[in-house]
Amino acid sequence: MPSLLMPKGKTDMEGAYYEKQAGRTVHCLLCPQDCIIREGKKGICSIRRNEGGKLIASGYGECTSLSMDPIEKKPLYHFYPGKDILSTGPNGCNFSCKFCQNWTISQEEVETAYISPEDLVAAAKKHGSIGISYTYAEPLIWFEYLRDTGTLARQAGLVNVLVTNGFINPQPLQELLPIVDAMNIDLKASSEGFYRRMCGGHLEPVLETIRSAYKKCHIELTNLIIPTLNDSDEDLDQLIAWVANLGVEIPLHFSRYFPHHKLSLPPTPESTLLRAYDKAKKHLRYIYLGNLYAEGTSDTFCYQCHALWVKRSGYHTRIVGLEGRKCRACGAQADFVGIP
Repeated sequence: MPSLLMPKGKTDMEGAYYEKQAGRTVHCLLCPQDCIIREGKKGICSIRRNEGGKLIASGYGECTSLSMDPIEKKPLYHFYPGKDILSTGPNGCNFSCKFCQNWTISQEEVETAYISPEDLVAAAKKHGSIGISYTYAEPLIWFEYLRDTGTLARQAGLVNVLVTNGFINPQPLQELLPIVDAMNIDLKASSEGFYRRMCGGHLEPVLETIRSAYKKCHIELTNLIIPTLNDSDEDLDQLIAWVANLGVEIPLHFSRYFPHHKLSLPPTPESTLLRAYDKAKKHLRYIYLGNLYAEGTSDTFCYQCHALWVKRSGYHTRIVGLEGRKCRACGAQADFVGIP
């Protein structure tokens, strides 16, 4: 979409959620990293910087890519199934995951192009998208752009989707949630130690984001299972129990790890994913496996009579067992958004 592209750095603006400190330093309050940023320096996310004693959102509207994606790619399996969504994302992240699959845009500076909120919304309308997905790297560090674009998108009758690590402070999250329709949140592990060692972050703020989002919008969760790091029975049982306690209808996606970035462990065995799938099926209605093919593990079945509701092959989706949002076989209510 070349007509949307404009020179880099066109709209640097003062950032939200920070306080000025002595010596022209600033304290960023957007996420729990609590960065204290000296003049001329950047925060951990790399796109919030101190310029003259002000916090500048230097990545405002600076996009690494722009494409139409199947909604299932997010992955969101229970939100407008079979539809496409315009997707874009920033250059940066407030985590430093050693296993990051998108590290070239989350951990390194790359060339970007500016797209105004108005132009992004217009592009979504032009291409028949159901809305806009903010994804690829970490969209929450793009707070000001999410706020402005998401508001315009809602006014235009479009949905807003976040694919995120969930690492944000409660106040800015509460400001965003009224314009967010769906989130896929990475729940990377059930232990604080994993988050500290492998991600450079903390677990509890992510759990709090999930709790808050669950009350306000559609959510699905993704857990990347990594051999020896978060794949034990104890790890899986704790994670599954936490999700089930929040809501048995929350779709949980277990994804297969492959070596990326700084982590060279071998890929997760298929047997580990199947073990996680079997464990979770005892407690949750909807479990899916990603990054591998195992018959039936991408399909949706009725939690009551086990009839096939949705058949998926790659990103091709067919609704086969639903009459509206009810099971054609037994009448159970289906936990979907975007099905008439």
